[in-house]
Amino acid sequence: MSQVSRIRVAVVFGGRSSEHAISCVTAGAVMAAIDRDRYEVVPVGIARDGRWVLPPGDLRLAIEDGRLPEVTGSGDALALPFDPDSRGLMVVRPGQVPETLGDVDVVLPLLHGPYGEDGTIQGLLDLAGVRYVGAGVLASAVGMDKGFMKLVWQARGLPVGPYVLVGDREWRRERKRKIDEIKELGLASGTPVFVKPARAGSSMGITRVTDEAGLEAAVEEAREHDPKVIVEAAIEGREIECGVLQGLDDGPAEASLPAEVLMAGDHDFYDFETKYLDGSTSMAIPPDLPAAAIEEVRRIAVQAFDALDCEGLARVDFFHTADGRWVLNEINTMPGFTPASAFPQMWAATGLDYSALVDRLIRTAATRSTGLR
Repeated sequence: MSQVSRIRVAVVFGGRSSEHAISCVTAGAVMAAIDRDRYEVVPVGIARDGRWVLPPGDLRLAIEDGRLPEVTGSGDALALPFDPDSRGLMVVRPGQVPETLGDVDVVLPLLHGPYGEDGTIQGLLDLAGVRYVGAGVLASAVGMDKGFMKLVWQARGLPVGPYVLVGDREWRRERKRKIDEIKELGLASGTPVFVKPARAGSSMGITRVTDEAGLEAAVEEAREHDPKVIVEAAIEGREIECGVLQGLDDGPAEASLPAEVLMAGDHDFYDFETKYLDGSTSMAIPPDLPAAAIEEVRRIAVQAFDALDCEGLARVDFFHTADGRWVLNEINTMPGFTPASAFPQMWAATGLDYSALVDRLIRTAATRSTGLR
């Protein structure tokens, strides 16, 4: 690590996925919370076309009047040399010799969705020998792909609901067979299904389907975000989330108090608008559940985290059914850190406030080894 008194942290945000704006909002909140006496912060923006830039100081990183923030690509271009001995960022200006921006001790990749949360940037940082916050390549990739995520959990004996995967080639060549398979999930008997991009988040591209007539359009909507689609049978239950952090000093992972998503109005499910734009949701932390149920969901959340070999942090989402069963929905290996996000709220209720949470994540990453672990 750097010999200077402050740890140098590169905060990477934006990215090529449909969750670009939420990544920007997350970065704005996190950078405002970082203790500048302990950490030197280097903001690194990734434009929608994939360009890395040193963004201008006046870049807006919040949702204002319904307008979403964006890394436009303005600012000096940045590059990450693939040299494990340097761990530096390079400023690249046309017609000039690249200028080093200095070594980076830790990268905080606040990227959601493909090309960030899915193991791609993690592999890049591993090649460069740079420490970073969060899960490694495999855990990030499996956590991003809801199909493989569920396969791993099933192999570990963890509870997941019924689902059907729809690959790009299957949909193009065997559409009728896949529709029949989806109908068997419950549509034929009147049970709704949720059609989702297999590798996206922030509730992008999700449709609740109640009959066969709306199925093809829902799959096509999901395919706008990802050619691989997952269709899940609707589970009647309360939506509960739980935060998990990597243990300190090689100790076991720890789970936060859980939260219940409470929706007002006539929303059918927890979609992008209800999460970020219209303020119609709130969190009950902890939920109104027996103490034994609270401890059970925390235990399963840690098991789900460990099953994927996660590091750093994750948010694990559940359904809690009327008969007391816990059903895993999904995991987010880089959950949102916006003011509306559940993850920091759950840890604040557990006794770790926003600044302390960010500090713990950076300290944990700074002490772990690079390369194979």
